[in-house]
Amino acid sequence: MTDPYAYTVEISAPDISPYRKGNTGIEYATTLDSGQSGPHVMVTALVHGNEICGAIVLDELFRADIRPLQGKLTLLFCNITAFERFDVANPEASRWVEEDFNRVWTAEVLDGPRDSADLRRARIIRPLVDSADLLLDIHSMQHPSDPLLLAGPLAKGRRFAAEIGFPALAVCDHGHAAGRRMRDYGGFGDAASPKNALLVECGQHWAKRTVAVARETTLRFLARCGVIDAERGPLRFAETPLPQQTVEVTHPVTITAETFRFARPFTGLEVIEQAGTLIGWDGEREVHTPYDRCVLVMPSKRLYRGQTAVRMGRFVTAH
Repeated sequence: MTDPYAYTVEISAPDISPYRKGNTGIEYATTLDSGQSGPHVMVTALVHGNEICGAIVLDELFRADIRPLQGKLTLLFCNITAFERFDVANPEASRWVEEDFNRVWTAEVLDGPRDSADLRRARIIRPLVDSADLLLDIHSMQHPSDPLLLAGPLAKGRRFAAEIGFPALAVCDHGHAAGRRMRDYGGFGDAASPKNALLVECGQHWAKRTVAVARETTLRFLARCGVIDAERGPLRFAETPLPQQTVEVTHPVTITAETFRFARPFTGLEVIEQAGTLIGWDGEREVHTPYDRCVLVMPSKRLYRGQTAVRMGRFVTAH
């Protein structure tokens, strides 16, 4: 039987070995210092080893000999061990090694006794993440879907997404029951802190368009942070942004049973017009939309206990 969710790999993983040594004492981490006052800006890729669009963009920035106009810029390749296992013939298999690198970002986990290859790498890069003022974490999606910025639950993240203005959709949510994301870690997730972070989901993992979205979002982020001048410098915007809309996630669906199945195939950002519409079963329990015009955000293929099957939200703002 043909897998309806099997997607063609249209892009190639870059050779990132030239960046292994870096200059921070942490492999695959490079910090560029302008010598001028300003924020410490960080762009991360390969938090998931099979999401290679961010690695392509970081490679492009290195090749363009990027230099920050103010402050410091760190370019960081995260879960290298997972990425090294990336195989075009089985591209789903290298998301992580032993556990999800993007579900370990609390002090309790990072300082605790748990151990895995992914967690060890998170502990190594933690001091760099701690020192960052502004973060863009580049990701991609399982299914073809319009790209989006995950802005977190705080007003400061929503404002930051609006200031970047690309892609045309921002999603505000609290993350996952399975663990905290890097974009919500420490000061990024503290309303009283000036630190801020965004996670961009650029499109289907291995589509050519996904790389273009990752590139444009990164350049707009760097321009907003004062790292580049996109009007006068060599790195220029290539796309005209559309008016941005915001979806607020109100009902993340965390799987509690041994099995979860959707009522029909969903790939993301479907708008379900009528409240009470059946979208799936968590074991025997029916899952329905809670209100009219419910937006389904990033339905998952990883349908097992403790994971997020889908996030349900609604449009709250149009810019």
